[in-house]
Amino acid sequence: MGAPPGYRPSAWVHLLHQLPRADFQLRPVPSSFAPQEQEYQQALLLVAALAGLGLGLSLIFIAVYLIRFCCCRPPEPPGSKTPSPGGGCVTWSCIVALLAGCIGIGIGFYGNSETSDGVSQLSSALLHANHTLSAIDHLVLETVERLGEAVRTELTTLEEVLEPRTELVAAARGARRQAEAVAQQLQGLAFWQGVPLSPLQVAEDVSFVEEYRWLAYVLLLLLELLVCLFTLLGLAKQSKWLVIVMTVMSLLVLVLSWGSMGLEAATAVGLSDFCSNPDPYVLNLTQEETGLSSDILSYYFLCNQAVSNPFQQRLTLSQRALANIHSQLLGLEREAVPQFPSAQKPLLSLEETVNVTEGNFHQLVALLHCRGLHKDYGAALRGLCEDALEGLLFLLLFSLLSAGALATALCSLPRAWALFPPRNPSALCSGSRLSEPLLPAGLDPGSPLRSFPGCRRRPH
Repeated sequence: MGAPPGYRPSAWVHLLHQLPRADFQLRPVPSSFAPQEQEYQQALLLVAALAGLGLGLSLIFIAVYLIRFCCCRPPEPPGSKTPSPGGGCVTWSCIVALLAGCIGIGIGFYGNSETSDGVSQLSSALLHANHTLSAIDHLVLETVERLGEAVRTELTTLEEVLEPRTELVAAARGARRQAEAVAQQLQGLAFWQGVPLSPLQVAEDVSFVEEYRWLAYVLLLLLELLVCLFTLLGLAKQSKWLVIVMTVMSLLVLVLSWGSMGLEAATAVGLSDFCSNPDPYVLNLTQEETGLSSDILSYYFLCNQAVSNPFQQRLTLSQRALANIHSQLLGLEREAVPQFPSAQKPLLSLEETVNVTEGNFHQLVALLHCRGLHKDYGAALRGLCEDALEGLLFLLLFSLLSAGALATALCSLPRAWALFPPRNPSALCSGSRLSEPLLPAGLDPGSPLRSFPGCRRRPH
């Protein structure tokens, strides 16, 4: 029988896996997944540090721009009533920043959903594998206990009843030895019993981490959405305090966006290294954590014709022993029941036990085949290396768009601030140079606006 459909690395995995890696001394580092090695850890930290460099450059650029705008503007000539140029540029800059922010928010929600789906698929595969392993342990325990009970009660009673016929007692003792051999062989099939590594615990840990990761990204997306809303309100209402709130929130979200970008980049690169060839790392790690033999792990993780079933010999011996028990019980039923009618009841009970044992044995054969657990292994890899990795890349794009949109918005705020009209009514009639350009074109100085309460006409 051929191996079940397995996992194949995606194009994104191949692309990210080909990126060069270097440690803190800028020496090349192999791209094979080795999180326990210091050089590889430094390579991932260096990838994350690139986001920190981007944050620093962004803050420096914003600071230089604001200083130049505030301190290096040419003075306006006295009595100038021309509005400050750049109002259209400010408007379009804010519009572009808001559009990029909205697109980034949509991409972020999609990426967060994809990542969550991939992790959920990983957890589901682990839970299904745990169910299979638990079913194997349960069937083995139930079958061994049933056979042991039959040996202690029915077979002992049968030997006592058949004691006058030594040849019949020998046949009953032969059935006892075969039942004990089946129990001994079946005990070796519960290979996961007593193993400290539990797929259920791993699934719970993964779900716990994913819950907080999902919550953190939702909060980040909501923060950026609030920044967009405050920007719209501040520009529409020309409210300076809303602009101040928006500035503070923009700086906070800018730092968070670059920080998440670093985590996403390092995680995506490390995940691509793992997903390019996951079998060796998973085999070594599982062997270290469980202490199981490499034959058993290779059979389930690889599941191909080159790897034989490590339990085949036990299954064959158990099947032969069950067949021998059947033949011995049929012989005893023909020979012993006519002479010893009291032997019929223990013989019928023994036949029922053997039938149940055979049913459990066939279930164990199906569960012990590599097809089921290998299918769970492939599903876990597809969830982690396809959906989760794709979601991480979308989140990386979201962080990049967010950082660019926030930087653009922060650079546009000073010009928007300068274009806002003053809120003090006396400033509208003071005749100052700042308020004159804000009057509508063609407004007569003697209009009712000049008679605004608290405004008096100044003598010429």
